[in-house]
Amino acid sequence: MITRRALLSSGLALGLAACAGEPARMARPPRPKATPGMVDEPALVGLNAIIDLHHANGVKSFAAAREASGVLAVIHKASEGDWQDPRYEERRAEAMGAGLLWGAYHFGTGQHPGRAQARMFLAAARPDPATLLVLDLELNERAPGNTMRLDAAEEFVREIAETTGRLPLLYTHPAWADGEILPGPRGSASLGGPILPGTALAACDLWLADYRYEPELPRSWETRGWRLWQYAGDDANTGGPFRDRAREVRGVDRCDRSVFAGSREDLYRYWTAIGRAGV
Repeated sequence: MITRRALLSSGLALGLAACAGEPARMARPPRPKATPGMVDEPALVGLNAIIDLHHANGVKSFAAAREASGVLAVIHKASEGDWQDPRYEERRAEAMGAGLLWGAYHFGTGQHPGRAQARMFLAAARPDPATLLVLDLELNERAPGNTMRLDAAEEFVREIAETTGRLPLLYTHPAWADGEILPGPRGSASLGGPILPGTALAACDLWLADYRYEPELPRSWETRGWRLWQYAGDDANTGGPFRDRAREVRGVDRCDRSVFAGSREDLYRYWTAIGRAGV
């Protein structure tokens, strides 16, 4: 069996050191026998302790989120294309002051080359060794023509790996990663093809975005599983069957919610291992 390390260039091999531990294989957890409105704890196999935010999410107290709701990690938007999130820096200080793990994500767009966006992201995120890095690869619903395409995403990941010595986490929906055309309120678009095994994108650990009761995996991750599963969105209409959980975090008005494939100890070990990967 070909390993991920063998599939990548020497520049990406450094980044793979951060992903040495394979994620739990949680491809298709059992469909819970529940109906909307009467939901048992969903098939959230793992640790329900991660939220993600951007500037429009209201935050009153990260300490309350940790102490009352069990939140252990925050992943915050740092940039989109060449735009920087204005709340990123202050919230980073607040979250880390409350003892939370910190991550930064970049929403990929189509108006700049992938390598240029990676450099913009690193300038905005200013990551330290304990900062989880993420590429948000999805349909740009507000402007489908400004959606990041497959080649730009590959460039982005390679630039991050070559610059930092580690691969980013990849946030994506299964249908999007498999190259399907997805409809949006302002038009349809696709990634331009499926993410294939042997590529830089496929070497990234997966942050799966899937709001259904039973999540599915993109084909390139079917044998590896996901590291994080975003199971609930912060939108009251489109946030999925567990969207009410997005409003149950104390100290935060609303947020997307994710589970980690492992225990509390695994989460800290994973975050720290990524941070230790050096150039």
